[in-house]
Order: sequence, then structure tokens, then C-alpha cells
Amino acid sequence: MKAYSESRKRTLLSEIWSWVDALIFAIVCVILINQYLFQLFVIPSPSMVSTLNVGDRVIVNKDSYGVELYPAGKKILTGSRRVQRDEIITFYNPEYDSKGPFFDVLSQVVYMGTLTLVNIDRNDDGTPAERLYVKRAIGMPGDTIRFENGNVLIRPSGEDGFISEEEFQESAALAEGPHRSIDEGYYDALEAAAVLTAYQEEGLSREAPGSLYQRYSVLDGSGYNYIFDRYEYEKTLASALSSFNPSDMSLRSSYARYRNGIYVPEGYVLPLGDNRDNSRDGRYFGAVEESSINGRVIGRFWPLSRISSLLDNE
Repeated sequence: MKAYSESRKRTLLSEIWSWVDALIFAIVCVILINQYLFQLFVIPSPSMVSTLNVGDRVIVNKDSYGVELYPAGKKILTGSRRVQRDEIITFYNPEYDSKGPFFDVLSQVVYMGTLTLVNIDRNDDGTPAERLYVKRAIGMPGDTIRFENGNVLIRPSGEDGFISEEEFQESAALAEGPHRSIDEGYYDALEAAAVLTAYQEEGLSREAPGSLYQRYSVLDGSGYNYIFDRYEYEKTLASALSSFNPSDMSLRSSYARYRNGIYVPEGYVLPLGDNRDNSRDGRYFGAVEESSINGRVIGRFWPLSRISSLLDNE
């Protein structure tokens, strides 16, 4: 009886180990596939609406622009694999607050190994940290991009003047994904809000013209926060503060940065969200190095009603 009991125990342990071994093998395979071939990614924010909605799950081709040796690591075999204008890309968030190289790699391994179901990388408030961003490649090396009332103006490399993004898209047969979600008429109220802030910061609130309050009041009851486009708000604020203090070179320099636009140097790409009025993108952190771009979004697999190739959106 004792020999039978020990034999049965060994058989049970062997069975458990075989399942554990198979599970470990499957997880390792998933991680390798995610790292070197295709990665699954959950859209965490509305910056790409309606091309990609919050909660959409997409497939990222990981070797489109070279092979990344380990998460956030050096890329090899880049060769001629360059990012092309209008492609939807994933890249490492330039503003990400790293918790150390070990945790950065571990969190990515867990995220990939659980097919995006578990994200241990959290912000202080408990929300998932955005280690990776998904945006559209808009500015290419040599381009200068400027923004006016939420609209994008492009001066392509080698050209003298700026043209609207819509005109540029049409002439180059590019995607129609980028769009405005807020009526441009509200930008006059946004400008008034920024100028009123400048008066307040200068201690001149009582001297602010009544017309500014009237223009700002358009936002009352509109459902929009008065800073619905932070980039345009900060640009107008910088302009107003500069006009109040024309001898302050730092203020003049700050406004000049907005007025001149963003130049994209060689080896960089300027990424923007398709939802132009609600996207934390290259307007705020500038162009990103191509080496930080880790893949190209090629398709959506969830929800089932929205399964589609995203190559048609480029």
C-alpha cells in the first residue's frame, strides 16, 4: 500500500509539473512572439478617436522598423526600414517616469505574457501608466509643423511656405483619419480665456476689457472645459505675457517657439493623435527619435464588431 501511495503521489506531481511546464513554455512563446514579431496593445486614451477608440485592441508589427533586442532596448537590422508618413506607430513615451530598468523590462514582459490583460505599471493615482503611445506619423525629417486654432500647417522639406494639413493630405493621397472634434468657433473663447489668465498673472484683472469676458462666456454651458486645447491655450498665453513684458527675453523666446513651429530633424518623426483636440502628442514633447519607435499598428482584433485592417487608414 505504501509503494502504491508513493507511486500515485509521484504521478500527481508529474502531472502538475507537466502542466506547469507547458504553461511556462506557452508564456515564453507568447513573450517571444510579442517581442520580436507581433505585439498586442490596448488603446488607453481617446487621442486616436475615431480611428482607434478607448479599449480597442490592436496588433503591432514589431519588426517594421528593425528588431528590438529587449523591451525598450537597442534596435538592430534597421537598414532601410524607415517610418513612412501617415503610418500609425507605437513608440516609447518621452515623458514616461521610469521606475528603473529592471521594472521597465519586467512590466513589459508581464504585459506581453498576459496578452495585455495585466499591467503592473501604475501611476500614483492607480491608473495604468502609458509606457507606449500610439499616434500617427505626421512630420517627417526636414518638415516644420505649426498649429493654429487646432489646425495643422505643414511646410514640407524643401518648400518655402506652409500649407494646411487637409490640402497636404489631398495632394499626397494620405489618410483622412486626422480630424477635429470641437467646433473651431470655440477657439475665440479659448483665446479670450488665455488672455484673461495673462491679465490675472500680471495682477491686472480689473483692467481686463469686458469684451474678453463676453467672448469667454461662449463656453458657458457648452460642455467644454475652457482649456479644451492646452497647446493653443498655452500658445495664446505666451503671446499675451510677451506683449505685457516686451523686454523679457525669456517670454519672447517662449512665444517664438510656438510661432515658429516644430522642426523635425533627421532621424526623428513628429507623431500626432488623430483626435487633434484631445491628444497628448508631439505638440507637447516634440519630435521623437526613430529608435524609440517600436512598431507599426496593422490591425484591430477587438471588439469583434470593429475587426479590421488599419493599413487602409494610412
